[in-house]
Amino acid sequence: MRLQPRYAAVALAALALASCGGPVGVRDAVRAVGSSTVYPFAKLVAENFSLSNPEFKSPIIEANGTGSGINLFCAGLGANTPDIVNASRRMKASEFEKCVANGVDSVTEVQVGLDGIAFGAARNGITMDLSPEIVYRALAAAPYGKAQTAQLWSDVDPTLPKKPILVYGPPSTSGTRDALKELILLPGCNIDPAMKALKDSASETDNDRHEQLCTEVRSDGRYVDQGEQDNLIVQKIEANPSAVGIFGFSYLEENIDKVQGLPMNGVAPTYANISSFAYPGARPLYIYVKNAHVAAIRGLREFVGTWALSWEADGPLTAIGLVTSPPDVAARNVQAATEFTPLKATELK
Repeated sequence: MRLQPRYAAVALAALALASCGGPVGVRDAVRAVGSSTVYPFAKLVAENFSLSNPEFKSPIIEANGTGSGINLFCAGLGANTPDIVNASRRMKASEFEKCVANGVDSVTEVQVGLDGIAFGAARNGITMDLSPEIVYRALAAAPYGKAQTAQLWSDVDPTLPKKPILVYGPPSTSGTRDALKELILLPGCNIDPAMKALKDSASETDNDRHEQLCTEVRSDGRYVDQGEQDNLIVQKIEANPSAVGIFGFSYLEENIDKVQGLPMNGVAPTYANISSFAYPGARPLYIYVKNAHVAAIRGLREFVGTWALSWEADGPLTAIGLVTSPPDVAARNVQAATEFTPLKATELK
């Protein structure tokens, strides 16, 4: 097979790294960065890949957040850059533009399954039926452009518990935080006609104002940024019966003996409700692959292929909380994972 110039350059770079005594271990193995939500799934795929392919070194999987991971992924080609970024949201058009500007102009997008942004509390803790509007009014820095005065959940809605608002959630670099904005905060904000008018305005200033008012989270200690480790959020709410946590559905499943899911619009965060998108926090999960590295990094093609063998309804990933994509979506992504179909900029927003 004859390599295109860019592919050949990466292959030569990898070989040169190995021959000159550089950090060979790093580039003798597939390297993936990104989402902490996708991390446990990627780790399991890596473990099964290593068992089935002993001729390859074990993949290196790092959890540093979707946004940070995409920045690393899009920094360029070569052995010092990751081969894959795991993402708990879809890549943005602006991020893809950065990739292309840095020479990463052929990328495959693979939707590996579904997850949900679960709101949870300790098994013996606070219980309530949430909604996007309630969450927005409780967590926004300036709900609907007004001062944030809610200290108790009952301040937001008198039917809710008279307990302090305390929510442990993901940081701004996390794909879970981005999904929280898109799936929960924005719908809760846009219920207000004035906010929707800002969104629909032709003025860029109005649009920026809308983005700020609808997605900026309060910083007075009622919302606590808990870093990229969802397990730490589980520990925090387990220790405080009044606290609420926001994390991936898989962590709820993994810790169901310790925490309970809180319903959203009367719909519980369950496998069936996420699969059908009945639960408002349902979201797709992705991996993005550098096509230029497929011919250069040993085991990359086979590792991505292992993902495609792992996400079936009775596969190993569903056993640890991944929700299987609808059959037609899964079939398209099996094709993408085996043929490395390049992503088009027009598909993103």
